[in-house]
Amino acid sequence: MKITSVDVIKVLTGEPSVKGTPWNPICVRINTDEGISGFGEAGLCYGNVNHAAFGCCVDFAELIIGMDPMNIEAIWNKLHRMTFWGMGGGGVVFAGISAIDIALWDIKGKALNAPVYQLLGGKTNDKLRAYASQIQFDWGKVCRALVKPEEYGEAAKKAMAEGYTCVKVDPVGFDLQGRWMGWSNYGLLEYDQMKIAVDRIAAIREAGGPELDIIIELHSLTDTNTAVQLGRELEQFRCFYYEEPTQPLNAALFKEICSKVKIPMATGERSYSRWGFRQFFEERTLGIIQPDLCNTGGISEGKKICDMAHVYDVGVQIHICGGPISTAAALQVEAVIPNFVIHEHHEAAVLDANINLCKYDYQPVNGYFSVPDRPGIGQELTDETIAASEVVTVKHNRFA
Repeated sequence: MKITSVDVIKVLTGEPSVKGTPWNPICVRINTDEGISGFGEAGLCYGNVNHAAFGCCVDFAELIIGMDPMNIEAIWNKLHRMTFWGMGGGGVVFAGISAIDIALWDIKGKALNAPVYQLLGGKTNDKLRAYASQIQFDWGKVCRALVKPEEYGEAAKKAMAEGYTCVKVDPVGFDLQGRWMGWSNYGLLEYDQMKIAVDRIAAIREAGGPELDIIIELHSLTDTNTAVQLGRELEQFRCFYYEEPTQPLNAALFKEICSKVKIPMATGERSYSRWGFRQFFEERTLGIIQPDLCNTGGISEGKKICDMAHVYDVGVQIHICGGPISTAAALQVEAVIPNFVIHEHHEAAVLDANINLCKYDYQPVNGYFSVPDRPGIGQELTDETIAASEVVTVKHNRFA
C-alpha cells in the first residue's frame, strides 16, 4: 500500500464557540492506492495559529507521498527528525505530525478491519466517565459568557441533569462585565477578582452537592503567586484537580504551587511530545496529565506519554477541544490505557455546528462514553463539510 495524496482541509464552521472566537478544525485525509483513506486532525482549531497549522500539514504531507501508510513509526520519526524543526517541538509542528499520525492509524484500522484500540492492545476500560467541560460558557446548545455565581450553579445543574457527575470551570476567565481575559490575573488577585472566583465555585458546589467533582481550569491566566492565592481559597470546596495554574514551560513553578496548594495539579494541552512531559514526571509535580492527541504527536506519541505517566503513578485525562475527529481519536486511546481518569467533553462538542462536521455523533449517555467499534478511529468528515471547506491536495513528494 502506498500514500498517493493528502487532502489538507480547513473546515469553515463560522463561530460555534463563544462569539468572536473562530472555530476552524484543521484536518487531513490521507489517500492510498488501495482506495483506503484515513482522517486526522491538528489540534489548533482555536486561537491564532490556523494558517500556521494548515501550512504545516501541507509541508509535512509533501514528505510522505509514496510511503507505506502502515509504517506509522517510520513516518512519525521522519517528520520528527528530518524536518529540522520537528526535534525542537512546538504546537504547530506537533499538530502537523499529529494530524498525519492519527490519519495513518485510521488507515491501518480500516485495512485490518479493526478499531484502533484493538491495535493498541485492547480495552482495559469498557465505559469512560466524562465531565462537562468549560461551564463558564454555560452548558447546552447555546454558548455564552457567564458572570454571576448563580449562573455557574445553574450551568452545573444542567450538566448534572444529563448524568454528569463532574464539571470543569474557569472561575477567573470572565471579568464582572463578561469580558474574556478582561482583567489581569497576574501578580496578586484583587478583592473583586478573588471574591467572584470563590463565589462562582461556591455556587457550583452548592448546586451540585457534595458528590459533584469540580475541576478548576485556569488556562494559564494565573501565575505562581495568584495560583497559590486562589488555590488556598478553593481547597475548601474539595476540587478534583487544578488545571494549568501557570504556563507549562517551567516545571519548577508547578513544583512550588504543588507544595503550597492541596489540590492535585494538572497540565498538558500546551506540552508536546515525550520530551515536553519528561520534566513533570521527573519532578513528580502532576497528579494528572492532559496530552492532546491532536497536538502532542498523535496516537503514537500520546500512547507513549500515557505509558510514561503510568510509571510515575500519574493519571490521564486526554485534552479534547476540537472537532469530532479529536474526540474519536481520544476514545480509542482512553479505552486502552489503565491510568485513564476521565474524558473531557467540551461545551463545543455539544453544539450542532461542530457535531454536523462529521458522519457520526459520539455523545456520552448518563455521563459515560462507550468506545466506538467501527474500523480505524471510527469518524470521518462528511462530503458536505469537505465541499464547503478550504482544501489543498498534495500529490507529489518534491523531496523524493
